[in-house]
Amino acid sequence: MSSAPASRSVRARYLVYFQYLGTDFNGVAAVRGTQRAVGVQNYLEEAAERLNSMEPVRFTISSRTDAGVHALSNAAHLDVQRRSGRPPFPPEVLTEALNTHLRHPAIRVLRAFRVPNDFHARHAATSRTYLYRLATGCNRRDELPVFERNLCWALPADCLDVVAMQEAAQHLLGTHDFSAFQSTGSPVPSPVRTLRRVSVSPGQASPLVTPQESRKLRFWSLEFESQSFLYRQVRRMTAVLVAVGLGALAPAQVKTILESQDSLGKHQTRVAPAHGLFLKSVLYGSLGATSCTLQGPQFGSHG
Repeated sequence: MSSAPASRSVRARYLVYFQYLGTDFNGVAAVRGTQRAVGVQNYLEEAAERLNSMEPVRFTISSRTDAGVHALSNAAHLDVQRRSGRPPFPPEVLTEALNTHLRHPAIRVLRAFRVPNDFHARHAATSRTYLYRLATGCNRRDELPVFERNLCWALPADCLDVVAMQEAAQHLLGTHDFSAFQSTGSPVPSPVRTLRRVSVSPGQASPLVTPQESRKLRFWSLEFESQSFLYRQVRRMTAVLVAVGLGALAPAQVKTILESQDSLGKHQTRVAPAHGLFLKSVLYGSLGATSCTLQGPQFGSHG
């Protein structure tokens, strides 16, 4: 007896949240072809092959992250087309199956939701929040505890002028042309974005630091929230705010840089290292008739 035709099979779309340490990856996006580099998406789709979908499962990622950038919670949608007579996977079963077959220990699927077939993980996102972690009290990265070296930016300073950084950050809030903080390489129709929230604060003491080291090391957290960001916008805003915290720039100069709309200006060449950046959360609003708000697991400041 021949198998049931694809037209009679059941196709279900899911929104999945997942996290990863970005150290080993060439970013979150899949790397196609024969290149040796690999993205988080490659491993997710490899795990999804074991779902036995009638059509190949492709993850549509909500928020692209660069090589070395981490995610406490990223999101993607995917379609699973089961054979006729087989019901869609319950979300918790899908989550467990993906985690069972993931072949890289630095990736974990957190949760899954069933969503309408026209849902789009990137376009439907209403908020994205990024966290950047800084460390002071060490002159070089190799002076950090090995457990923290790929999780924060080690600054050659004993402290930061947080008050000045907070003052400078106020100039970035609201709707602006953020061309001055955009790196080339990812063209967009408009450089205008609305930064809803930016915070600069002392981070929590790291549990990965010995008591002797904790006397000199201090951690700091920057958070940025917007519906979307330009390419490397967060890392370039972070670099400028750090320059303020180190006394290399005055808070008012951040406004001048923003209004210049010049991505090649003298102060705009700074880009904070990838390894200190985390995608913290991706949120979604009401989804039509489902009348529910979807959001991934929430995390406190990772300091």
